Amino acid sequence: MKRALVVGIDAYPNDPLTGCVNDAVAMGTVLATAGNGDPNFSVRSLTSQDHEVTAAVLNEAVEELFAGDAETIVLYFAGHGIINRETNTGHIVAQDGRKGGWGMSLTDILGLANRAYPRIKSSVIILDSCHSGFAGEVAALAREDVSVIGTGVTILTASHREGTAADGVKHGLFTEIVLDGLRGAASDVLGNITPAALYSLVDQTLGPWGGQRPIYKANVQTFVTLRQVEPRVPKEFLRRLPNLFPDETSEFQLDPSYEPARDNVPPEIKAIPVNEAHVAIFKGLQACNRNGLVVPVGTEHMYYAAIESRSCRLTAIGAHYRKLAEERRF
Repeated sequence: MKRALVVGIDAYPNDPLTGCVNDAVAMGTVLATAGNGDPNFSVRSLTSQDHEVTAAVLNEAVEELFAGDAETIVLYFAGHGIINRETNTGHIVAQDGRKGGWGMSLTDILGLANRAYPRIKSSVIILDSCHSGFAGEVAALAREDVSVIGTGVTILTASHREGTAADGVKHGLFTEIVLDGLRGAASDVLGNITPAALYSLVDQTLGPWGGQRPIYKANVQTFVTLRQVEPRVPKEFLRRLPNLFPDETSEFQLDPSYEPARDNVPPEIKAIPVNEAHVAIFKGLQACNRNGLVVPVGTEHMYYAAIESRSCRLTAIGAHYRKLAEERRF
């Protein structure tokens, strides 16, 4: 069982925002299904366009999310965040948030997540708000000799504790990148999308010159997949890698019969018939090449490797997927 709570608040009485509701709705829509349309997360949406998201409502919804058993849960929040300098505590801000009762403290959220394991195998907290990185800096809750981030907990935030969350084109900048990642930009070769991959995408997209820096902290012992999309290389072809490459150092010999395009090649090459079975293999190898699993030997492009009767070989990651295929891991 996988469930998610997505919260978006625009209608703050004194400091309204735009786009947070849209962010939450889009996040809920993406999380609800896998790339092929199969059910993914059971999503509850809590937005200021449909509810008054008071502190009481917010706390109750978050506590309910962490109750019971689940394989994976996701808490997503888009709205105001604040640090109380007097108490050195961070908060996500409810619609009726005010001094002394901002909404829900990040300490309380992390405490719920830490205590949820092993009932909940993986708790993923995604915050698109100012100062959200404070969630990864909360002091240890129960004992001083335990990890701040409990087992099975992952935190991904839009900014560090002193940072602000910027707007993007259609969504908050952070959420815009996370949504792209969940739609496939952060998938691995097999189509799995993990929190770590989302962070890597956000970090690389923002680059070293942006003012906004995301935070990622995790204490996980299992592979956490938030969504699955179409594999970058068909699994059927990946399962053929042990046959094409008998061991991880093998080279696969190519020749012009693998390449159907014969533009600007010598007449003797054009005369070599195209082998459709070879073309199908070459198409799979080209997909592997585009995704870093295979490289041509002695030339820069797979096309010339075929036309010039050269070979191709596995990269380190290609050898990894070859081993997974050999062990029937997918």
